[in-house]
Amino acid sequence: MSETVIHTAIEYIGRLFSDNAGGHDTEHTLRVYRTAMAIADTEPACDREIIALAALLHDADDHKLFRTENNENARTFLKNAGIPESRIERIIETINAVSFSKNQGKVPETIEAKIVQDADRLDALGAIGIARTFAYGGEHGRPLSDSVQHFYDKLLRLKDLMNTEAAKKIAEKRHEFLLEFLQELEDEQ
Repeated sequence: MSETVIHTAIEYIGRLFSDNAGGHDTEHTLRVYRTAMAIADTEPACDREIIALAALLHDADDHKLFRTENNENARTFLKNAGIPESRIERIIETINAVSFSKNQGKVPETIEAKIVQDADRLDALGAIGIARTFAYGGEHGRPLSDSVQHFYDKLLRLKDLMNTEAAKKIAEKRHEFLLEFLQELEDEQ
């Protein structure tokens, strides 16, 4: 795995998300990257370069943030970085397996996609997940009640959708924190 390409990808996403403060930002992407690489350490048969680049570029063409088609931002970066076309396609396939809204009911086919999907979903749980939910809601003018509803529509479902054993263990703890938060929120009303 080329550390130069990884470093360049980190710089790229820093520029790409420089104006975003709604939960899909550089910090989110770097957390997903670090978590994916930690999960990859528990899955020896995986391709770490595919995981690293897919994790770093997983939101580069997110429909909530960009009006691109066919993963244009990710493809352009990968081509400019000199990644062979066959590997670009594997990275794009991995990226396309991550989205919660686009992949409901589908289990990714590759271990790389399972790992990156788990890492992204883990970032929607726990304290970070709570903070991201309200940051996104505030950025989009949602009332508090709509952000709370998001817990029931998505976040509380994530624990049971994890693919890897490592992610399942992390999700359990973060899920419990969500439940505690919701109970405290209810108690305060």
